[in-house]
Amino acid sequence: MAYFSVTKRFIIGCIGSVPLLILMFLDLAHVMFPGESWVQFVLGTFVFLGAGLPFLQSAWASFKQHNSNMDTLVALGTSIAYLYSLYALATGRGTYFEAVAVVITLVLLGSLFEERMKTQASGAVDKLLKLQAKDAEVLRAGDFVRIPIAEVVAGDVICVKPGEKIPVDGEILEGRSHLDESMVTGESMPVEKTTGDKVIGATVNGNGSFTFKATKNASDGLLSQIADMVRQAQSSRAPIQKTVDQIAGIFVPVVLILAILSYVVWILLGASQVNALIFAVSVMIIACPCALGIATPTALMVGTGRSAKLGVLIKNGEVLEAAQVVKTVVFDKTGTITVGKPVVTDVIGPSEVLKLAAALEKSSEHPLATAILEKYTGEIPEVADFEAVTGQGVQGVVNGQQAFVGKVEFSDEAKALQAQAKTVVGVRVNDEVIGYIAIQDAPKASSKAAIAALKRDGYKTVMLTGDNRLVAEAVAHEVGIDQVIAEVLPGDKQTEILKLKSLGAVAFVGDGINDSPALATANVGIAMGSGSDIAIESGGIVLVKNDLNDVVTALQLAKKTFNRIRLNLFWAFIYNVIGIPIAAGVFYGLGLTLSPEIAGLAMAFSSVTVVTSSLLLNVGKVYQGRTV
Repeated sequence: MAYFSVTKRFIIGCIGSVPLLILMFLDLAHVMFPGESWVQFVLGTFVFLGAGLPFLQSAWASFKQHNSNMDTLVALGTSIAYLYSLYALATGRGTYFEAVAVVITLVLLGSLFEERMKTQASGAVDKLLKLQAKDAEVLRAGDFVRIPIAEVVAGDVICVKPGEKIPVDGEILEGRSHLDESMVTGESMPVEKTTGDKVIGATVNGNGSFTFKATKNASDGLLSQIADMVRQAQSSRAPIQKTVDQIAGIFVPVVLILAILSYVVWILLGASQVNALIFAVSVMIIACPCALGIATPTALMVGTGRSAKLGVLIKNGEVLEAAQVVKTVVFDKTGTITVGKPVVTDVIGPSEVLKLAAALEKSSEHPLATAILEKYTGEIPEVADFEAVTGQGVQGVVNGQQAFVGKVEFSDEAKALQAQAKTVVGVRVNDEVIGYIAIQDAPKASSKAAIAALKRDGYKTVMLTGDNRLVAEAVAHEVGIDQVIAEVLPGDKQTEILKLKSLGAVAFVGDGINDSPALATANVGIAMGSGSDIAIESGGIVLVKNDLNDVVTALQLAKKTFNRIRLNLFWAFIYNVIGIPIAAGVFYGLGLTLSPEIAGLAMAFSSVTVVTSSLLLNVGKVYQGRTV
């Protein structure tokens, strides 16, 4: 039984604890059953040995190393309560088997939270590595043959067809295409690639074909490096239970000393062995960590439950602790601050500008064509003599007129749009430029208000992106970002986060695969729910609604929940501070004392106080990202 998983031990605890709690409430209502004490003994023993034995083993291992932790506290408290209950059962006194079972079960609930966190950490890396291509078309003995990705080595010549994933990192030898690198670099627009340009494994090819030479093995590529960074950053985090262990390291020996002292002092004062033992046992029972065991998990359950209803998923207690000290909120650009795809932002000229552009772009394979076609909602005219002019644009005959969309001589108005980091194309009819269309990855509607709210709350805001500086600074200016760090690769993102962390705790908000190392490295990682699976797994907080206002809500809820955990820990110990001296008989001469039965009730009441405190997290409202 000592080797049951945490989940199975928790189930055992529930099976034993629920009927014991029912019996306890019936006792409070003065409803008794024949043989009730023996039923309590059987159920309490079932939980103590079936679910609690690993606590005893852990406590013994710590004792041999002259240490104590939460397991020591649980083991001592439940063992003393169990042994005293055996004595009480034999002598006809009140037992505490329900306290034994409930303490073990609730502490195991906290262990389930920690186990879930570890599973998520390993799952993030697994999902990242699955993004690699499964095979590649490699030149072998003069012919291209498809082989598993694991067999590709640096120096291989590889052919990539339209729509395929790039198998490994490399350099183009022949051909040209547009690659979607947003998942790795953060570049919002598809990037044109031709001979001599570098390509990155796991990015997606557009409509062209090309051959390239592999510069790295699949296991050494950028994707694998990102996976290593995520794994390292996630494993470096310390669980919130460390705080409780530190408290236990002081609390356990103090309680033991006080229990022994109370026994010795009462023996010296002439009390009987039984009475002296009752004083010592009362000290141990009131110090039993029932409230301590539920202080963290109940607050987590209520706080994370409420946040989930608001579309904010808080994954674990580490986030709550880290959110207390965050000074800077760092944002990715593409898909986080912006919508993540090119959209038409400006049309200069008569109404036929967009109509002609849509007609020509309907037959085009250029990535910006989609933005123009989405903007134009009317009927698209037919095009005759369509032709794509390499590197310049597209042309054809529309309604009897020779039309062209692409690079033209820009007016001052068009140049002003370019200065705002927008991609501008011109529309020409019969050699006369009639208008311009500006295209950009535009900010989300919520971005400006959310960033303003964060700044009102005292946070510094930073944009960290792989996109070019001109685009990044234009977007940052539009939404009110304080600082811009642009043109950084995934490894550099992690480095920049570490630099910012040296100046104060950092929260990072992102959605792409390229953001996963930064999400894992930041004190608080906040992933957009519309983002990649790896980003969601790497983040400690996930925003389901993809609304940046929820960044404000997330930080506020995290702070509120962790503050409630600290308050719960205070209530968990205040009863000990007040009750232990009374239980030890310090005020016996004043007629103030605690029998084991009353000590048990005080311990139970402390648990009720903690649960009530946690439920109060549901009080309050959240309005437009601000808790009031």
